[in-house]
Amino acid sequence: MITLHQQQSEYGEITILRSRDTGSCIYSQGGSYQSEADSRGVSLASYIHAIHGLVTQSAAKSVVVIGCAGGTLATMLSYSGMSVSVVDVNPASIDLARRYFSLPADVPFHLADGQAFLHETEATFDAIVIDAFAGDVIPDHFRSPDFFATVRRRLTPNGLVLFNVHVAHDLDPGADLVGAAMTQAGLPVWILDTPGVSNRNSIVLGGAFAGLEKPRLTMPPEYAAAQIAEELDRMSFRPCRHAPAGRPGGKRP
Repeated sequence: MITLHQQQSEYGEITILRSRDTGSCIYSQGGSYQSEADSRGVSLASYIHAIHGLVTQSAAKSVVVIGCAGGTLATMLSYSGMSVSVVDVNPASIDLARRYFSLPADVPFHLADGQAFLHETEATFDAIVIDAFAGDVIPDHFRSPDFFATVRRRLTPNGLVLFNVHVAHDLDPGADLVGAAMTQAGLPVWILDTPGVSNRNSIVLGGAFAGLEKPRLTMPPEYAAAQIAEELDRMSFRPCRHAPAGRPGGKRP
């Protein structure tokens, strides 16, 4: 790896690396890899392609992404013609995303906590994506029913929320607990998951997901496309296992 940039931030040391083998850029914060992209800013992470595929299927026009790092999802959604904005508490992330990860200059950036931003804005969105971590941990306030009640108010009538959760193994309840909090806020819920895979990303969907199909690779990166396509193929939808009694987790897409 070649180190391109290092800096301290309030949220941990940020290091930008370049792979000697592929030329990909990597955004590492607090020792955790948070983004990897090719020279165009297209992600090498299958879960980012999964979210991109679901959002594009939903025909969303306005999207807000909470959590920046390298900004790869916002870059890809912008390439797909959507009006997308990014929210993050770290002012360093937007400069680095633009400098090293090709985040377009016309993608608006809001320096704010995601919950505060959604509470204060009067805008509504066709899709809200939460991909925010402090190191490798999701901040507690992003997992509460109150947060998802705010999310629900900021969705258009046919809007969709997508939440990235790191899952250690099949018995890890993290994604289901996020789904339960969404359900308590009145959102139907489904989960896109990869059973049997350790240390994976699960996508919790809330809102108008009916009719969405398992995502396929539609924006191949310059390398690792076959691997990403295979990882997407292994994903499948499942219900939320911890929805509160009397509140269904949602119908199968």
